[in-house]
Amino acid sequence: MPGVSLSSIVKRYGAIEVVHGIDLEVAEREFVVLVGPSGCGKSTTLRMIAGLEEISDGDLEIDGRHVNRVAPKDRDVAMVFQNYALYPHLNVAENIAFGLRIRRESKSAIQSAVTEVAGILGLTEYLDRRPSDLSGGQRQRVAMGRAIVRRPKVFLFDEPLSNLDAKLRTQMRAEIKRLHKRLGVTSVYVTHDQVEAMTLADRIVIMNDGHIEQIGTPMDLFRNPKNTFVAAFLGSPPMNLVSAKIVEGTGNPVAQVGAQKIALAPLPELQNATGRAVTLGIRPEYVTVVRDDGPGAILIAPDLIETLGSEALIHATLDGAPFVIRADTLGQLDVIENVTGFTIAPHLIRVFDAETGEALAGQVHEP
Repeated sequence: MPGVSLSSIVKRYGAIEVVHGIDLEVAEREFVVLVGPSGCGKSTTLRMIAGLEEISDGDLEIDGRHVNRVAPKDRDVAMVFQNYALYPHLNVAENIAFGLRIRRESKSAIQSAVTEVAGILGLTEYLDRRPSDLSGGQRQRVAMGRAIVRRPKVFLFDEPLSNLDAKLRTQMRAEIKRLHKRLGVTSVYVTHDQVEAMTLADRIVIMNDGHIEQIGTPMDLFRNPKNTFVAAFLGSPPMNLVSAKIVEGTGNPVAQVGAQKIALAPLPELQNATGRAVTLGIRPEYVTVVRDDGPGAILIAPDLIETLGSEALIHATLDGAPFVIRADTLGQLDVIENVTGFTIAPHLIRVFDAETGEALAGQVHEP
């Protein structure tokens, strides 16, 4: 089965350890995205899978074969780089065919493969052009074509869209998604862009400082982040994190934020927890804006509205801390003017321990 297995993988540069014993199983035909801030170890991990970085400790298997000491060319993987890495003196057809020529494939087999891949990627009319005559998106398609034509067991993508403008990134995301659906090749994709991760991945691996913070489907991580790092990283805008403490209430637990009280869903850790410091995680999309201080309303102080057409971002403060709401405009700005607060269902509030940042157990949010 052409999957990828990482077991206790460590990477050291001298005495400095930058990847700290990570474990990851990528199933056959799965599209897994490694995402995290700069310096978190995601590209280093990808390069260890490719064989471009030596593994300091642990075991790596591709298609059930132990490959720690196998040369990159013998791992049957194909990598697409951020900077395209095309040969400027070769035309598109020659760039796509380069790997096949190295393998000494027959001319007829090479021509047939190049024609097929060019058709898939919409490059047929550009086969005689050199990279300098192509747009950024076209160059990236050529780079992908060079990977596809080899028919590898695993595709590796190292931030392939970072050099493209916003419109091209959106188009190329869709092309990569369609390509994976068509080819079904096991893929590992690295990006710092959480929007790319959410739109492309079957599963997302969120990394931080050489560790894996959480693995899951995009929507599971969005709804149920296991700690405040994941909560703050995933989402655009990210989850609001609000400092609070548990106070006495009638029935279900209640959190106090400044002078206001917010009802929470029942959790075992919050029983008899009066005075406990917590952090409330509130998604900007999960709230309903109000224009009065009626029952259950949580008051905010708006100071800026960013209009985005069908929706808007309301920037405000809650107990002196920044708070953002994503609200539908229905095409009319007056729908979200004069907002004074919001309401939210208790089960949609994620509760984290204030000291450790870890989510309290028993929460599965299904909006």
